[in-house]
Amino acid sequence: MWEKVNKKFQKYPARIRVVQKMIELGLRVSDDGKIYCGDLKINEAALAKVSNVDRRAIKSTVDIILEDDELNTIFKNIIPAGTLLKNIAKNLGLGVIEIEVGKESNGILAATSKLISDKNIDIIQAYAEDTYLESDPVLTIITEKSVPGDLINEFLKLDKVKRVSIY
Repeated sequence: MWEKVNKKFQKYPARIRVVQKMIELGLRVSDDGKIYCGDLKINEAALAKVSNVDRRAIKSTVDIILEDDELNTIFKNIIPAGTLLKNIAKNLGLGVIEIEVGKESNGILAATSKLISDKNIDIIQAYAEDTYLESDPVLTIITEKSVPGDLINEFLKLDKVKRVSIY
């Protein structure tokens, strides 16, 4: 997908920022060119502000998306992922593990899941940042209970892990 986006918008950095923000937030485009998060209509001025672009960049980006069959199919079918529990995990009695990885992070979710399950801890939620959008993507895992601190060393032994935080 990113190759298609880059090819289509390579001469327009503002439009690329709009597309990145739309994907980050799970925003879709309707047939009439309106932008939605689920069923909630998104104000173009608000999207422009958060994308740090002029409002006209929103309209031109949407026009290009609607004119391109492949982009049209992608952006009409985006669904927001839902609530990330990271910031409220402590209030809910859940554990949080953040693992910073490099761009090439194949297998990191499977390896970390194994370490966690070996401690008989259930995973409630996992969220991996897009390796295209982030220079140092983070895998965030929410667990049913706090994770013992001795797992930090086990996580750090995994290939491509740069940093681990448990809280």
